Amino acid sequence: MQKTDESEASPETTDDSLILRLAAGDDTAFALLLDRHLGMIHRLAWRLLGDRSEAEDVAQESFLRLWNNAAGWRPGEAGLKSWLYRVAFNLSHDRLRRRRLVLMDTPPETVDPAPRPGETMIEDERGAAVRNALDSLPERQRAALVLSYYEELSQAEAAGLMEISEEALESLLARGRRKLRELLGAEGRDLLEGLS
Repeated sequence: MQKTDESEASPETTDDSLILRLAAGDDTAFALLLDRHLGMIHRLAWRLLGDRSEAEDVAQESFLRLWNNAAGWRPGEAGLKSWLYRVAFNLSHDRLRRRRLVLMDTPPETVDPAPRPGETMIEDERGAAVRNALDSLPERQRAALVLSYYEELSQAEAAGLMEISEEALESLLARGRRKLRELLGAEGRDLLEGLS
């Protein structure tokens, strides 16, 4: 099934119309929404969490919330993409917060750095070195960079999702880029061209 951008969708397959169909019990509408948005939500969660299994859980929970809230959806109020980003961002943030609260007796499992076939991951885009450096950034700096550069949200959208001002977002981005340059050293400057 070919993915359809919301701007190219017919009136019968816009996100709003599919959600209304879902609320009426149309499972096909849910499958179309999954096909259209699951990849971006999984990618966002994976980039924020650095763990594929947790990212899958966040993506599933995001769509479960859509399923459960479809009956209350008001077309035209909020775009589904923004709504899903907000849900996935908040769920990821909650998981990161819980990680800080848990004292571990054993070290966590390491994440397999190899991307799955057909997925475009950060390793494909910027290399494993950038991924490792990005993972070592403070949570809010990493989130700002992921939303702004990898998810290509506008500063207003990214700041809104993080519930901060655009000025605060700019500050996080500047500190994050500076820290990445520091971590990657001279060899990594080429990898950061898109983040300048």
